[in-house]
Amino acid sequence: MTALANQLPVGLSTAAVLLLAALGLTFTFGQMGVVNMAHGEFVMAGAYTAYLVQGALGGWAFPLSLPAAFVVAGLLGLALEASLLRRFHGRPLDTLLLTWGVSLVLQQVARDVFGAPNVQVVSPSWLVGGVELLGVRLPHNRVFIIGLAALCAVGVWLYLARSPQGRRVRAVVQNRELAACSGIATGRVDRLTFLLGSGLAGVAGVALTLVGPVGPTLGGAYLVDAFLVVVAGGLGQLRGAVLAAVALGFLNSFLELYTDASLAKVLVLAAVIVFLQFRPQGMFVLRGRSLA
Repeated sequence: MTALANQLPVGLSTAAVLLLAALGLTFTFGQMGVVNMAHGEFVMAGAYTAYLVQGALGGWAFPLSLPAAFVVAGLLGLALEASLLRRFHGRPLDTLLLTWGVSLVLQQVARDVFGAPNVQVVSPSWLVGGVELLGVRLPHNRVFIIGLAALCAVGVWLYLARSPQGRRVRAVVQNRELAACSGIATGRVDRLTFLLGSGLAGVAGVALTLVGPVGPTLGGAYLVDAFLVVVAGGLGQLRGAVLAAVALGFLNSFLELYTDASLAKVLVLAAVIVFLQFRPQGMFVLRGRSLA
């Protein structure tokens, strides 16, 4: 029971990272029909940004790496969308091959710039250690990751529900053609959505520096799980992404406790496949109007 209880913060922090990585995917995939295999490299770019910020300013400047990573990864995503993906909207197989090639290029660029060996971002002193709560040890770094993901999820919800630009995003997700006929500049909405989604991936990369080293293939290890969150939660569904990330994070962490990391991944994938047999459109289905 003690081991199970101590897995709770591990599962929550894993879910938090998956949520940060999947938030961008769930809207770019649902809105534009783009399968972005380079999304993991945006996570990697955010992690390396934290490494550079720490090298330039020291460990005390760790909070500055969060907005810096958001900007760097967001601009990478914006450049990718504006230069290549804007011609491939609604063509998932083509975008899969295209972005897979881009991901390989970005990984090689990271190897050329930073080297193939992993590098380490030293956690600031206020994120070292932990506290005991009801017999459960809560590491400071994992509590920070959970809080960061919750803050980002609330921010995305406020953006979608309360801002005019968020309403435009929801309109394009529901019906792109009708939104365009209503005067919404769908291309501008796509670019902004890609910017925000890629920026959140960069924030996820900063979070990952608190639990492990940084390497050129860092983002690829989380890309498949992020896509599983998107598919299981439902395309363009924020609440679905949150619930799916929590479910998969806990399932993966508890399975790793009794098996190993590779077998746990296989079992999680099998669980998602079984779930999709009963809910092929995910937990939540995008509501729309249709003529009988």
